[in-house]
Amino acid sequence: MPVLTTRFAGPSPNLAAPSTPSTALYEPVTSHLAAEFLTVPLDTVDRCVAEVCACAEHLGIEPTAEVVERVAREHLLALVNSAPPPRGPR
Repeated sequence: MPVLTTRFAGPSPNLAAPSTPSTALYEPVTSHLAAEFLTVPLDTVDRCVAEVCACAEHLGIEPTAEVVERVAREHLLALVNSAPPPRGPR
């Protein structure tokens, strides 16, 4: 069976680098959601917002602040609601 690839040295120089969303787009979204989800660490909120931006671009959807905030909020709600309840005294 032929080997397709033995080593990956990075992106091909012929491919254009994907556009990265401006931090100006998602900084206000991150700060707004961080204020809403006080129990979630700021780096988690920031990573969630950045991932939503990347996913939207990957799907060909323009990552506007409104779209990113709405989807990131749903992800953060799922994160908060999936946490186990605090343990009480026995």
